[in-house]
Amino acid sequence: MDQLLAIRAFARVVEAGNFTRAADSLDMPNATLSKLVRELEAHLGVRLLQRTTRRVSVTPEGLDYYEKTGRLVRDLEDIDTSFNAARGNPRGKLRIDVGGSTARDVLIPALPDFLARYPDISIDLGVSDRPVDLIGDSVDCVIRGGPLDNSSLVARQIGQARMVTCATPAYLKQFGVPAYPDELKNGHRLISYLSPQSGRAFPFRFERKGEKIEIKSEHRIGVNESNAHLAAALAGLGIVQTFRYAAGPALARGELVEILTKWRPAPYPFHVVYPNNRHVSHRLRVFINWLMAYLPAKF
Repeated sequence: MDQLLAIRAFARVVEAGNFTRAADSLDMPNATLSKLVRELEAHLGVRLLQRTTRRVSVTPEGLDYYEKTGRLVRDLEDIDTSFNAARGNPRGKLRIDVGGSTARDVLIPALPDFLARYPDISIDLGVSDRPVDLIGDSVDCVIRGGPLDNSSLVARQIGQARMVTCATPAYLKQFGVPAYPDELKNGHRLISYLSPQSGRAFPFRFERKGEKIEIKSEHRIGVNESNAHLAAALAGLGIVQTFRYAAGPALARGELVEILTKWRPAPYPFHVVYPNNRHVSHRLRVFINWLMAYLPAKF
């Protein structure tokens, strides 16, 4: 038995919550993973996992073993990382998750620079506005905007995105150009962005000289994905509040017109987020450092 491989296999099952996701994250067959865990249990003479047809749970002995071996594995990874860093050639796969419009308009256009700097790193990019389970889905990091409320994660701010309020010229010709935020409550059609997590609509927010206004009027249409949210505005369905980087090309072409320019929302913070109990590999470290240096100007 390769004990180190077996320990890592067991740890991934604990983190992923089932054998299938753990095997996928380790790029090994499910049968191989199961065999490694069984061999580890036989070697230790204890049951580490309780298996049923529906789920896998960790026994008290398994949890104790996971916590103790986790420290050893992280120490070993620190040693490996220090040698890789000394050679200056981080390698391996990064699994990154990012929202739709941020992927399209910010991250993907910048990735050629990163991949040119680090040719031995490959990237699996998950694109969705929905929240992901970083541990269970074996994701190295996510890039997300807005407030963060999960204290079990490490977050580093990478920039602040400017926000704009806009609509098509045809819509504004039909319904008029509002001069004040409160006018949005009177006959205007709003396109709300719906939280992918809760399903609730984000209010339209405005600021001017320290005054803050939130508009929570009933929306005509709600969308929970950022690219589709902008597409709804381009289709003339109503007024949208979105990121300047996403709407910029359409504004430049005249397909959208910015309104309420004296009442722009406050900038929207973006963070790179990763688990605080997972070792930060050399490849993840250089990616985060690159994000911090390269992306702020893209927002």
